[in-house]
Amino acid sequence: MKIERIIISEYCSHYNIETSFIDVLEEMGILELSRQDNEIFLDPECLQDLERCRQLHYELHINHEGIDVILNLLKKQTKLNDEIRELKNRLKLHE
Repeated sequence: MKIERIIISEYCSHYNIETSFIDVLEEMGILELSRQDNEIFLDPECLQDLERCRQLHYELHINHEGIDVILNLLKKQTKLNDEIRELKNRLKLHE
């Protein structure tokens, strides 16, 4: 069964976190939320980002700005890893 949308109020209730935490993540541009009929939703593709943010904040006590920095560094690392993989593949062609 495919999950279409995640209801933020249910997510917050399940993990016992405040919705204001997610509001700040949206204001900072870390998460993109949608609204319909007085409910706030998250696309399932963004769930991994929300989980990472929740763990960083509530388990490691990192503030919102720190979360933003960490996520940006992780994106850069992924990009660099992709470049390295591409360069290795190109080198294999010349061997």
